[in-house]
Amino acid sequence: MPVPSERPIAMLAPDNPAIETAPQGGRARIYSHRFRDAKPINFGKRSPRKLAVHGVDVSRWQGDIDWVKLRTQGANFAYIKATDGGDHLDPMFKKNWRRAQAAGLKRGAYHFFYWCRTAGEQADWFIRNVPREPDALPPVIDVEWNGESSCKRRPSPERVREKMQVFMDKLERHYGQRPIIYTAPDFYRDNLKGAFPNHPFWLRSVAAHPSKVYPGRKWLFWQYSGSGLSHGVDGRIDLNVFNGGEEDWHNWVAARSS
Repeated sequence: MPVPSERPIAMLAPDNPAIETAPQGGRARIYSHRFRDAKPINFGKRSPRKLAVHGVDVSRWQGDIDWVKLRTQGANFAYIKATDGGDHLDPMFKKNWRRAQAAGLKRGAYHFFYWCRTAGEQADWFIRNVPREPDALPPVIDVEWNGESSCKRRPSPERVREKMQVFMDKLERHYGQRPIIYTAPDFYRDNLKGAFPNHPFWLRSVAAHPSKVYPGRKWLFWQYSGSGLSHGVDGRIDLNVFNGGEEDWHNWVAARSS
């Protein structure tokens, strides 16, 4: 993953992190990157380590997470798997949602979109299970081709974008925030080049900087590793970074909860 050398970005984790997780002066403390990686990539001069605000995304597969410990390793935000399709709720969502907030992380929820269910019923299912809270990050629609799913349907690009729009419009009306689009290179290439210019994007790019994989696409979050290692979590975890500095992050978060 990133090269070892990096400039210091934020304060180091305290000896007793549990007493330092509350926001200070109205702003949550930014913890510097302490993650490791099972499959490190050298991103060179455009290493994600040069960006200040790192975070994670999690689901049931991370098991029982020590959120306080994970935060002090560099998880300043977390996107938490909530729902799939129109009838599946991640069994760890409610626990992760509560505990991430208690540990001081900014957190949001994501939905894995199924192409064999209507967009409306998927939006209703997400809304039914994800609380509308003023301090939550914008909801995320995860769109990708999943060979492991029982749904093998691959709609046309026009139909894909139409279904996404229905889902995102319904969530935006309910939560008052424009949803973020998470996607991977193959799905983006097939369906999303040039689409949704007014929506923020969260891009998976684990071997090169997003500018090389998604030329011309502005992005808000970059998922730079699917093989992260951290105290507080058993096994591997996805690592992400926010596109901006600490001040940019604080301003963006403040705008979400105003």
